[in-house]
Amino acid sequence: MFSVNLNLYLFLENLLFLLGATLVIFMMAWGWRNAQPYTLPLPFPGWYKIWFLSVQILGALVPFLVMVWWGLIKGEYRVLTILGWYFFNLGMQIISESLTLRKYQSIAWVMVPYIYLPYRFWQLYESWSILNREAELIWLQYLLLLEIVVWAINYLLDVSQLPRLWYWEAKAEGTGQ
Repeated sequence: MFSVNLNLYLFLENLLFLLGATLVIFMMAWGWRNAQPYTLPLPFPGWYKIWFLSVQILGALVPFLVMVWWGLIKGEYRVLTILGWYFFNLGMQIISESLTLRKYQSIAWVMVPYIYLPYRFWQLYESWSILNREAELIWLQYLLLLEIVVWAINYLLDVSQLPRLWYWEAKAEGTGQ
């Protein structure tokens, strides 16, 4: 299953997604070009540090260590292929978020995760499906399922923060205001 054809397929699939995502982000940024420069609402909620650290550890550090140990050191090219594309897209999301928020201060920043995360779900599921017949890599399938759960929770937390990110006013509880 892991042949040149699969690597070419994954390359073309990820390239097509990257081009589409970049086009959508560019169109959103252009559509909002006359908006005020966007800044993050501060201060961050108290739980933010715990959530952010959890995503960094479970969504980046653990898969990175797995990719280095089993992909590079142990020479398991299937692990390297699957997690390599995972990190490519994670890196592109970070670059997109950094450019839209820090360099251009565009409101389009808010929408970047909503473009990348659904594709990440697909990417993780597709990788899990590819490995479905690989008994010796069952542990990697469990890691991929863990990543789906981590990013699904992240997605739900992102959605829950939309009103705050859009600076929507909330009524104070019990005051009627």
